[in-house]
Amino acid sequence: MGRAFEYRKATKLKRWGHMARTFTKIGKQIAIAVKAGGPEPENNPHLRAIIQTAKRENMPNANIERAIKNALGKDQKDFKEVTYEGYGPHGIAIFVDAATDNTTRTVANVRAVFNKFSGNLGTQGSLSFLFDQKCVFTFKKKDGLNMDDLILEFIDFGVDDEYDEDEESGEITIYGEPTSFSDIQKHLEGMGLEVTGAEFTRIPNDLKDVTPEQRETINKMVDLLEDDDDVQNVYTNMKPEEA
Repeated sequence: MGRAFEYRKATKLKRWGHMARTFTKIGKQIAIAVKAGGPEPENNPHLRAIIQTAKRENMPNANIERAIKNALGKDQKDFKEVTYEGYGPHGIAIFVDAATDNTTRTVANVRAVFNKFSGNLGTQGSLSFLFDQKCVFTFKKKDGLNMDDLILEFIDFGVDDEYDEDEESGEITIYGEPTSFSDIQKHLEGMGLEVTGAEFTRIPNDLKDVTPEQRETINKMVDLLEDDDDVQNVYTNMKPEEA
């Protein structure tokens, strides 16, 4: 099992908060995708991928259709994807991915949380060396699918040679280079595989040990960041707690 899978499984991270917040955040992603590539999923790979993730998170079809319709409205806000990064307490690196219609508001809210925990918000790109950005695809495994052959087909797309298989759900998860997102998605769909989730993530390449007390403080900071409606995801290089 590769580093990415070990980290994600060990942390048992929830990408979203409670259901209402989940749908709000996915709705923003849908709005961004519709603005960029149109409202028809069959002609908009990015939107199609978000819809797959929305269904995986049990977002009702009516909510998905409403979000697409709202994105076409004249009064729809324009959301921008932004990233904030810096150091939290005890030297832990923190990445914050956000989608916002008001960057002034969002950066002020994020900075306030960093300040509350005696952290420091850095310049964009200052901590990128501490994390690898990946695109992640989850799909249903078909009978007779040879994973070694499949991975070989995806070499040109920068897909990791190790994958994760969930025997209970019958799903496979693979990681690739973010720039190959559309190519990987197109290839999976062309093979007749049912994609059940597609997203981007950050994997820390240098995990840092913390004490139980330090972990509690950092988790409080992460929770506070995730409570902000503009925040989509929060990543840290804190070493996962052992089960």
